[in-house]
Amino acid sequence: MYIDTVPNRNSPPAVLLRESYREGREVKKRTLANLSKLPEDIIEKFRILLRGGQAVESFDDALEVVRSLPHGHVAAVLGTIFNIGLDHIISSQKSRELSLILAMVVARVIDPRSKLATARGLDPDTAATSLGEVLGLDQVSEDELYHAMDWLVAEQGRIENKLAAKHLRGGALVLYDVTSTYFEGRTCPLAHLGHSRDGKRDKLQIVIGLLCAPDGCPVAVEVFEGNCSDPTTVNSQIVKIRERFGIERVVLVGDRGMITEARIRKDIKGNEGLDWITALRAPQIRKLVQSGSLQPSLFDIRDMAEITHPDFPDERLIVCHNPLLASQRARKREELLAATEKGLEKIALATSREKRRLKGKEKIGLRVGKMIGKFKMAKHFEISIEEESFTYTRKESSIANEAALDGIYVIRTSVPEKVLSASETVGAYKSLSQVERAFRSMKSIDLKIRPIHHRLADRVKSHVFLCMLAYYVEWHMRNRLAPILFDDHDPVDAANNRQSIVAPAQRSAASKRKANMKVTDNGLPVHSFRTLLMDLATISRNTLEATGTGGAARFEKMTRPTVVQQRALDLLGVKLVM
Repeated sequence: MYIDTVPNRNSPPAVLLRESYREGREVKKRTLANLSKLPEDIIEKFRILLRGGQAVESFDDALEVVRSLPHGHVAAVLGTIFNIGLDHIISSQKSRELSLILAMVVARVIDPRSKLATARGLDPDTAATSLGEVLGLDQVSEDELYHAMDWLVAEQGRIENKLAAKHLRGGALVLYDVTSTYFEGRTCPLAHLGHSRDGKRDKLQIVIGLLCAPDGCPVAVEVFEGNCSDPTTVNSQIVKIRERFGIERVVLVGDRGMITEARIRKDIKGNEGLDWITALRAPQIRKLVQSGSLQPSLFDIRDMAEITHPDFPDERLIVCHNPLLASQRARKREELLAATEKGLEKIALATSREKRRLKGKEKIGLRVGKMIGKFKMAKHFEISIEEESFTYTRKESSIANEAALDGIYVIRTSVPEKVLSASETVGAYKSLSQVERAFRSMKSIDLKIRPIHHRLADRVKSHVFLCMLAYYVEWHMRNRLAPILFDDHDPVDAANNRQSIVAPAQRSAASKRKANMKVTDNGLPVHSFRTLLMDLATISRNTLEATGTGGAARFEKMTRPTVVQQRALDLLGVKLVM
């Protein structure tokens, strides 16, 4: 830092506190504070201090830290938003609504909290970070955030159209999956009792459908009523992709519970330009085995083969066998069988004990039904219930029939081989794991979409859309920060190490080395996404004031980044001063 005196035509010269810095090979300077109104003796003391001299008894007597706010993580997330152009996608014009939306997206990435807590974190008097100052928001109320959310949900279609235009192109492969999450309260019209994937059966649910590009980048999200079934959400996505996004040729990828036989007949077949990739259910695979179309001997020398069957005309069936998946399923089934037997044995003992003996077919049946339903093993047990006893035995034939299909799955598709080979088709179906990863991040790991306390349907939709936009930012950040995260940063090498598309995915050699040593090849510590944000948060935006100036000499000074922090900022391509 240094003091620069700048001529000012006929007015007194301007006295500026400046800082020089290097950008590439070029040396630049920026002004930190205007000292023109200070007395000459105080300015001279500043000059002495900056030259390394002693103008006062201690440096603490000369400068006072007025405020220190965590800033590094804010700069990283907000800088990424500007770099990927998300601010222009949300709105082409600067406005307070845009600033509030960006603030909520950034806050969702760095520290997911309620809208009230977010508003307080933006307020200058109660700020938790530098976010409010950087965006110039000043005073922010909870109601303002709600109004911004109302604006956002009205613009959701337009924003998704822009995201689709950026990430989906003609002949697009689109990944689609749904999840559910529980709802706090009972007044939202979207919330209903339904299938809970979070184990909260007593709470109302909402269903969330997410569309992603083949690389897992999210492009659109939709909220459905909590009691709707997964397949019923497919048609609205087809309409969205074909009509709203204007994509003429589409390959929709969905799991076996989503793109069902009924859904194919009703919504997909006959829809020109629309193809699909899904998988067969276990009963359909068993039927193929019984008909002789699928023979286990196929897998003696290979793990993938194409077959045909009259039940699936003009379609391709790609049969795959994964030995690792087979062993995992066999182990899990045996564990569930053993756990069920252990529970049934306790009930059997209860029917034979001397005191408070369990009696009656109805009472015994209720206990037995609850136990076999808990582990979903009823199909593998023969149960006989009497008035004062019951017996159980394993159905060995049923277990053997199921075990014969362990590790076998069949991909079903209408995509011609000249468009996608068998390996590419299997790879496309396996890409659904990218959507599952997005759901994990949005629901629990990073963005914490729950608990949901909003009561209005549009507010719930806006909240979910905000979380999707936050994941969109996180997805881009993870890709750029991969060299210093535990994420695999060399996907080409990982793909080359994979024996076949059916085999389990392999990490690259560099990624394995990074994970084992917990440091990068150049010696930097490896982080998770969350711990890296926490590390960046220690970069503070400090407001300093010259003692005795009554606030006239006040300037900002950033904490100097560590080597790891600077590496993260360089990978993201962002600067601390925004």
